[in-house]
Amino acid sequence: MARADHALPWRYLLNGLLATLVHYGALVLAMEWLELPLAALANLLAAALGIAVAFFGARHFVYRRSAEPLLRQWLRFNLLYISAALLHGLVLYLWSDLAGLDYRLGFLLATLLQVVISYWGNKRLVFA
Repeated sequence: MARADHALPWRYLLNGLLATLVHYGALVLAMEWLELPLAALANLLAAALGIAVAFFGARHFVYRRSAEPLLRQWLRFNLLYISAALLHGLVLYLWSDLAGLDYRLGFLLATLLQVVISYWGNKRLVFA
C-alpha cells in the first residue's frame, strides 16, 4: 500500500506513544506493585511488552509493510529494539540504581534517546 512520507512521523509518534504507555505502565507495575529491587531489571521486562506493541503497530499502522515475511521483519525489529532497550536499561541503571535519582525522570531521558534511534533504524533498516 502506498503511503506519503509526510504522514509517517505522526503515525510513528502515535504508535510510539502507545508502546511507551505500555512500557511505562509495566515499569510502574513492576517497581511499585511487584517491588522489583532494580529499576534496570524492571525496565527490561517492561520493555519487552512495549517492543511487541511497537512492532505490530509499526508493521500494520506506521509503515504498512506486512507483505514481507513476519519472522524476517520481527528479527530485524527485535535486533534494533533489543539494542535500544539495553541502552534504555543502561541509562536507567546509571541514573537510578547508581546515581540514586528518580527512575521516572531517567525513564523520560532514556525514552527520548530511544525514540531517535528507533525512528532512524525502523525507517532505514527494518521497514525500508
